Amino acid sequence: MARVLVQPPVPACRLFPATPRIPETIKTPKVVSGTYLRIFGTMYAIKSNEQSVGLTDDVKEQRVAFEDYKEVPQIKAGLYQSIQGINRGIFGVPSEKKSEIEDLVKLLEARNPTPHPTENLEKVDGCWRLIYSTITILGSKRTKLGLRDFITLGTFFQNIDIDKGKAVNVIEFNARGLQMLNGKLTVEASFKISSKSRVDIIYETSTIIPDKLMTVFQKNYEMLLSIFNPEGWLEISYVDEAIRIGRDDKGNIFILERSEQDA
Repeated sequence: MARVLVQPPVPACRLFPATPRIPETIKTPKVVSGTYLRIFGTMYAIKSNEQSVGLTDDVKEQRVAFEDYKEVPQIKAGLYQSIQGINRGIFGVPSEKKSEIEDLVKLLEARNPTPHPTENLEKVDGCWRLIYSTITILGSKRTKLGLRDFITLGTFFQNIDIDKGKAVNVIEFNARGLQMLNGKLTVEASFKISSKSRVDIIYETSTIIPDKLMTVFQKNYEMLLSIFNPEGWLEISYVDEAIRIGRDDKGNIFILERSEQDA
């Protein structure tokens, strides 16, 4: 059975509207050499070993256009476009799409405005909403948890309290056939700074409310918890006022956007 959290109720989050500007289509350079990046199924040169001498004006102009695209707002817009319609990646995405997202993540990480996030934890504090993760629920796990037809996976929130050294994950569910029963799994963990960009996470307790939802998950509760248990270490690879990216010790990537907390 789940243990009851000894904490005040997790505040609801009110999301900022996500209306990123999608960049205009960028042409592929005719002459490229060096390192390449696949974006939206098209190959682009991001660094060339050739000197600009001898290249056509057309190629030079296209390189300038791509340099403009590499600015953070354009990368974010491309990232938002890339994750549309994949339900945060929870139930799997095609390998090409996954590679596309990771390429954009790497571009964003290379422009991290907070290279030492654990020295600036105020940028991490507060409420966040998961918009993409490489954690997946597939095959028999998805069937056993009823996440094909019976139960719908709702929003995933993370509340970080830097003063208490706590991180609380809240995963919402609703169950069809039970008067559209709404409920949530809450997982509480503590964290300790282990480097300038990494924290160690220690699982503490979890619970499911209401009891009817716990009854639905009880048989496979350990499986459910194993998916959403954050224990291990987490590298904060990018954080600004709106987006946070993390990589954990299991090789997973997490992308979250900041949300507002109600008082």
